[in-house]
Amino acid sequence: MIVAGLSTIVEWYDFTLYIYFATVLSRVFFGGGADSLIVTLGGFALAYLLRPLGAIAFGHIGDRFGRRLMMLASMALMSLAMLGLTLLPVGAGGLLFALRCVIGFSVGGEYTGVVAYLLEGAPPHRRGLIASSASAASEIGALLAVGVSALTVHGMSESALMAWGWRIPFFVGAGLAGAVWLARSTMEESPDFTRQLEQGTAPASPLRHTITHHRAGILRSFAISALGSITYYVGITYVPAFLTSAGALGEGQALWLSTSAAVVVIVVTPFVGALSDKWGRKPVLIGLGLASAALPILLFSLMAHGAVLEAAIGACALAALAGGVSAVGAVATAEQFPGEGRLTGLALGATMATAIFGGLTPYLAQILIARTGWPLVPGAMIAVVALGVLAVLVKMPETRP
Repeated sequence: MIVAGLSTIVEWYDFTLYIYFATVLSRVFFGGGADSLIVTLGGFALAYLLRPLGAIAFGHIGDRFGRRLMMLASMALMSLAMLGLTLLPVGAGGLLFALRCVIGFSVGGEYTGVVAYLLEGAPPHRRGLIASSASAASEIGALLAVGVSALTVHGMSESALMAWGWRIPFFVGAGLAGAVWLARSTMEESPDFTRQLEQGTAPASPLRHTITHHRAGILRSFAISALGSITYYVGITYVPAFLTSAGALGEGQALWLSTSAAVVVIVVTPFVGALSDKWGRKPVLIGLGLASAALPILLFSLMAHGAVLEAAIGACALAALAGGVSAVGAVATAEQFPGEGRLTGLALGATMATAIFGGLTPYLAQILIARTGWPLVPGAMIAVVALGVLAVLVKMPETRP
């Protein structure tokens, strides 16, 4: 389980590196004009649209042939795509988008596979804590991504960065992905899938099985993931681009501030995961949903109009909120389904919500700010989604064993 949990470090380093490095990539591949950042963020959104397809494809493999095979296949594809990205010529925006789509497709099977693997191997009374390690490890990957990005930006001249320096963070990601693939080759199969093989209950058609028997679970996992996705991708990964484009902080300052926010998530995540083991998934999620409805507009106001200290308070508070939702959301979404068809259920519910509320929302937030001139749009987006999700959470049955 240690290899499975830690491997999300690489998964999220590779995937979130793009958005943390968005302002640099906009200059490298799209000339740095007025609309270049919007175009670059559009590539992030495009890759996210491939996540549900990847989740369904890899989910079929995981539900039909085993979690281990699925995680090996998805990491192999990600490794090759990351290596290809490092070799792109400057200005090849179309090829950049194509490789981002391949990475998005492979990530679709990654996170849900790891969460299911951890859940199925954990003691029932520690599921929340252990499953939340996937969220914590993914944030370590995001921390590594923002740290490498900040060091790269600060460590060289603008001309060197544009000519070749931008490739360094992606070379690091490709090497890490290859190392994780080798480590995963030593993993054993999930105990739950082994049980399915012994009992002959693994579904022959996971997609049909899940749609037929678990429609309510799909809806609930969609709602939980919608809240987790918008708080994370608007409240954390979009923040460096927000601070830079709003003129609140410089590019380097914004990246270092995101590093601090990532540390907050790493600290908060296991605490909230353990809290859900003690109090239950439902009350913890409802509390976080209420906070998500009440606080984000205020916190984005601090970041947009305040000095460095106010921006840091806003970013770290948003990070704590998003980290908490991700921690309990990991186990709560997986518990909406039995072992049979679990990965396909997560693909149709949780990953579909992530594609919509994670991949599209940074792009939409940037467009709406540009069109309306209102810098608090991202906070309002989080609040509106939180209010909608709360209606589902209050009716959700408790899933803690």
